[in-house]
Amino acid sequence: MPDRYTKNYPITTIQRDGTVFSSEHTVAKEGSIELSVNGTRAASILASPTCVRELAVGYAICEGIVGSDEILDVRVDGMEVDIHIRSSDDFEMWHELRSSGCIGIKWQGNENINVSSDAVFPVSSIFSGTKFLESDVYFMTRGTHLATLVSQGGELVAQAIDIGRHNAIDKVIGYAALNNLDVSQLYLLSTGRQSAGMVLKAARAGVPLIVTKSAPFDSGIDAAEKTGVGLVGFVSNTKMIVFANKWRIG
Repeated sequence: MPDRYTKNYPITTIQRDGTVFSSEHTVAKEGSIELSVNGTRAASILASPTCVRELAVGYAICEGIVGSDEILDVRVDGMEVDIHIRSSDDFEMWHELRSSGCIGIKWQGNENINVSSDAVFPVSSIFSGTKFLESDVYFMTRGTHLATLVSQGGELVAQAIDIGRHNAIDKVIGYAALNNLDVSQLYLLSTGRQSAGMVLKAARAGVPLIVTKSAPFDSGIDAAEKTGVGLVGFVSNTKMIVFANKWRIG
């Protein structure tokens, strides 16, 4: 698997004491994925050049372009993906805002996002999930993020790796959609900081809880409170900090 994500380069290391030696270093690959919806260009996404189909589908769902039940077909040609959907006013509005350069993360326009799931997750399942926070690719490159869907019993359901924390979420949500997984009973484990943009991705997909080993931003906490998403930060083997919707942790 690492060869799909990484590439080796010759390097020269210079130490403080003047020692110089040559070796190889493994770095993360990056590529540009071109996404179209019904033949209309929607986005260019810089990402790890893997799981292209999953990334495109997850991006469309997590950005609010389309619901998973509106996707008719997904066509992949190398790094180009065209998603065919039923005619969607949401996509037309999204594309118009995107094209104008005025799109951004703001609460206006997101008022109706609310996670309807009543799922509650045992503390034990969250601590169990911490073992899914690392990957071989990260240890080799120190340049990737993980997003993992975990069950209420603490079992791994799906996982995605990418150079971008946003992309990793898109990929794992895309995988779930393509495989008809019910994310309303799963929590999202992330290695990235949680901004409003990250939280809203999960909320649009219907994920009831986000757990990260990193920090949330104020915008992420506010978005979680408003959408009903539980938000846990700084998770480790020994502790977690609940920032929003504590009732999600039972």
